[in-house]
Amino acid sequence: MAIDTFFAFLGVYDDVADAEADYEAVKLLHTEANLIDAYDAAVVERKEGGKVKIVKKHETPTRVGGVLGGGVGLATGLVIALFPAAAIGGGLILGTTAGGALLGSLAGHAAAGMSRKDLKEAGEALDEGTAGLVVVGVSDMQAKIEAALKHAKKVESKELKADQEAIEAEAKES
Repeated sequence: MAIDTFFAFLGVYDDVADAEADYEAVKLLHTEANLIDAYDAAVVERKEGGKVKIVKKHETPTRVGGVLGGGVGLATGLVIALFPAAAIGGGLILGTTAGGALLGSLAGHAAAGMSRKDLKEAGEALDEGTAGLVVVGVSDMQAKIEAALKHAKKVESKELKADQEAIEAEAKES
């Protein structure tokens, strides 16, 4: 069992445009560093009534051998772990049992990779804004990612551990 250590960054925003600006800054950071396949990101928006929708995402297909090439990764899994209804609101389940199983698996891996306290704090932090940005990146990019979140009114950083081999195996089964 090979456990990889990542960092999850949660930016809290007053509006989606600011979250999307930081999303683009993180994307540019990874493009310029030639590490475009070393992060996942998801912009979430809180709608009236408290519903959360994933409005933009970048998922790293190569990190798990191309198995998740359909565009689902740890950032989306973390959003689903924090806000289960986002899978439906974001149109991510796609009406398939396999799609739902894969999302459930990724949410489980993301949730298992953080302490309960960190998950609770992450959810509460995202509750403070109308938009959020979740970025899961490799540990050696931690300071650079955090610095790119310039528009956030609050940024939380949490360690996330994931067993990439287990994720790949479960994705193949789905």
